[in-house]
Amino acid sequence: MAQIVPTITETTPAGYAETLAKLAFAPRIHVDIADGEFAPNLTVNLNQIYWGEQIIDLHLMLKKPIEWLNQMVALNPYLVVLHAESDEAATNLPRIFEHLKKFDIKCGVALLPDTQPEEVTEIIKESDYVLVFGGHLGYQGGTADLSQLVKTEKIRAINPDVEIAWDGGANAGNVAEIAKRGVDVINVGSAVAKTDDPEKSYNDLVKIVAAEK
Repeated sequence: MAQIVPTITETTPAGYAETLAKLAFAPRIHVDIADGEFAPNLTVNLNQIYWGEQIIDLHLMLKKPIEWLNQMVALNPYLVVLHAESDEAATNLPRIFEHLKKFDIKCGVALLPDTQPEEVTEIIKESDYVLVFGGHLGYQGGTADLSQLVKTEKIRAINPDVEIAWDGGANAGNVAEIAKRGVDVINVGSAVAKTDDPEKSYNDLVKIVAAEK
């Protein structure tokens, strides 16, 4: 069954702290970090975040992720997700992955809509997690581009054991369809974190996905 994972996308430390507290019920959280260069907006950075006992996935929308390698290790998240479209990705991502794995940090790659799995086969083979992006980079809300789900079969053919994730516009109206298309993790932003009752919204989404088993 696909996991529902709430997302934090915040521009200030105060906003980050508030959203983290709202999502205290969630066993796993997806934290967006954007540098204002690779992605159009600027969020909190790796020196401004923290968490408790939850499983944390860091989605780093950074033009030069290798410059933040020490902070990635110091935070010790469960998973770090880097973009196939970042600077010198073909060279830098394997180097970053190799270093993070020395510290038992899982490594993932995110694919923007124009990036096809067959273009980054070697990176996918080395990944623990592949994120299919079908939303508005660096922002929550918006419409999910479900045509991007055609990538899931291609990814699974390249790496049968990889965890496949979705990011972008997931909500009660489409999580069932996303789950049916071979996605293991559905990252959900505003449809959980920006609602009046985030825990209820989360549980409602979990029930929808469970009904599709």
